[in-house]
Amino acid sequence: MLKGHCLCGAVRYETAALPAMETLCHCTMCRRAAGSPMVGWFTVPRESYRLVAGEPASYRSSEHATRTFCRTCGTALTFQSTRHPDEIDVTTCSLDNPEQLPPRDHTRASTRLSWIKLADGLPVYAEQRPKT
Repeated sequence: MLKGHCLCGAVRYETAALPAMETLCHCTMCRRAAGSPMVGWFTVPRESYRLVAGEPASYRSSEHATRTFCRTCGTALTFQSTRHPDEIDVTTCSLDNPEQLPPRDHTRASTRLSWIKLADGLPVYAEQRPKT
């Protein structure tokens, strides 16, 4: 069981699903939404993600995407796309133990900040990782 929460603890969630697509996203929208040079995400089936406390606020960040965040402390929590309605992406560092899910790659690196130097040896994809 993966469990997580926002900074202030008002919103708590859990999922029993096996995570997939653990990544560090470098896209401009993720960076702005989190106020960070990159954002760690993992994906689980939508039906496996369950709020156990609180109700996050949501923001439609593009024609196909909705992001959720804590309305009290602002912690970025999820990303949902109408292009993949059965999935939900969850911010890795909102997990109680982010060490459980290290990233497997870097995505959207075409918009990576020039002062970020990647030296972790993970695969780097200009946009999305190739379908396997």
